[in-house]
Amino acid sequence: MINPALHRDPVALDRNHHRALRLKLPVDLASAAGKLNACFLHGAEFAQACMEYPIVFVRAGTDEAGQPQIAPMAVLGLTRDENLYLQPDGAWSAQYLPAQLRVYPFALAQVDAQQAALCIDRAYAGLSEAQGDLLFEADGSPSALVQRMQQQLPELEAEAQRTRRGCARLMGLGLLQEMRLDISQGEGGPTLRVDGFMAVAEEKLLKLDDATLAELVRSGLMRLIHAHQLSMVHLRRLAERRAIRAAAH
Repeated sequence: MINPALHRDPVALDRNHHRALRLKLPVDLASAAGKLNACFLHGAEFAQACMEYPIVFVRAGTDEAGQPQIAPMAVLGLTRDENLYLQPDGAWSAQYLPAQLRVYPFALAQVDAQQAALCIDRAYAGLSEAQGDLLFEADGSPSALVQRMQQQLPELEAEAQRTRRGCARLMGLGLLQEMRLDISQGEGGPTLRVDGFMAVAEEKLLKLDDATLAELVRSGLMRLIHAHQLSMVHLRRLAERRAIRAAAH
């Protein structure tokens, strides 16, 4: 999956054009995601991610049939270009790192219904022909790292598709509603308004009939709902983190 806020110049990886390309590891998250304020989450990540990140839902365009798509996101910052999980020294201040960041600078781009291309973000500063691990062997075969990405990214994309279908079901049941959060920034300070996201409406969930509730439990969607609900406390904690950072400056 291509995230325009993260993958600024994604290009299909090519054994001829990129034969001499090297990737310096580990990936510098401060360089890659320093201004990333939200990151896509797969449904399989909710259980771990909800312990450290707010999980919200956002509108993500439409599918081929023109139906609205919904994507779950881990919130990293409360304003544009803000990542509150990056410490001043560049370290990541959460134990769990979302899958989309773990595989960066690689991503999978869907060419058509049957074909996808392994891409790499050429804007990432850790790519060069001078330093790092080669992406291709001398004979043009993919390196061990690229082979791992060729295996992992299709698996992640399949999970992303399952996640999108689950979100579409929540939307179809009318469980997701637009939300707005006004966060006080201390006595005399301006109120920070956070909007543009959706959350599960508790009152609508409680009104579902027993058959629909059973369906949500058996499909695993109820686990995602509960993880999302638990995670929302982290929005306030992000505001606290933001205030501490502001006071330090």
